[in-house]
Amino acid sequence: MFFSFSGTRPDNLGAKDGKLAPCPDSPNCVCSQSPQTDDIHYILPIILKTSAAEAIADLKRVIESMDRTKIISETNTYIYAEFTSALMGYVDDVEFYIDVANRVIHVRSASRLGQSDLGVNRKRIESIRSALA
Repeated sequence: MFFSFSGTRPDNLGAKDGKLAPCPDSPNCVCSQSPQTDDIHYILPIILKTSAAEAIADLKRVIESMDRTKIISETNTYIYAEFTSALMGYVDDVEFYIDVANRVIHVRSASRLGQSDLGVNRKRIESIRSALA
């Protein structure tokens, strides 16, 4: 890594009353709990096909298999990980919240710095969705 544009870890992360933090106005964030009419930020949640415990284990396996990732915190229904870009060292904050009642895994992936992410956050979530399928 030639540079490090890591920024400061946000203090609004986590699942609070079953909700992940809303995306900022910038287009460098996707969240399955954004309004479905929000074409920039909305992304489908991941369908929960196993128990919450199995889903957490599967998510950890997938995340840990990806380059430049670090799981920061986890519970039995939540994972927060940081993903760092190779060249510039930009950090994205990625969260997964298992909504057992609705059989989905809500996701949020947001860049800490900058405006555009060139679709990286959306591509990452879709890649994780594919790996879990």
